[in-house]
Amino acid sequence: MQKVKLDEVDHQILDILIDNTRVPFTDISKRLLISPGTVHVRVKKMEDAGIIKGSSLNLDYVKLGYSFIAYVGIYIEKTSRTTEVLGNLTRIPFVTVAHITTGKFNIFCKVRAKDTKHAKEIIFSIDDIDGIYRTETMISLEESINDKKRLMHFIFNEL
Repeated sequence: MQKVKLDEVDHQILDILIDNTRVPFTDISKRLLISPGTVHVRVKKMEDAGIIKGSSLNLDYVKLGYSFIAYVGIYIEKTSRTTEVLGNLTRIPFVTVAHITTGKFNIFCKVRAKDTKHAKEIIFSIDDIDGIYRTETMISLEESINDKKRLMHFIFNEL
């Protein structure tokens, strides 16, 4: 994969967008003393290069009633069934993250639920997926760090 060259203006634009993806281009242009058109062209260039992949929305899951987090390690009968199992996991909206992993588990998932009863239902539905022969669940007591911004700032300052 070819590394994309970014100049100082690109870095400054990214630095602003990392903190708030909803900042209008006109505000960015005023802060950087460049035209809004330049900001638009630069952002479009970074989108086309695959550096920027949309924007994200951060929700307060506690306020929405989904404060329970569990991590589910999945053992698959045969690794050749990984794609099939992942496809079935995507049908469960409460599975918010899934990684194919090495080591103990074949797949490792993050699950969001309303409470323990709801989590049990979700975990049982994961257990019922064809190709899965066993799962192990860990309950999160507290999500202490959930911050991609620090890493993004580090990466873009390193470039």
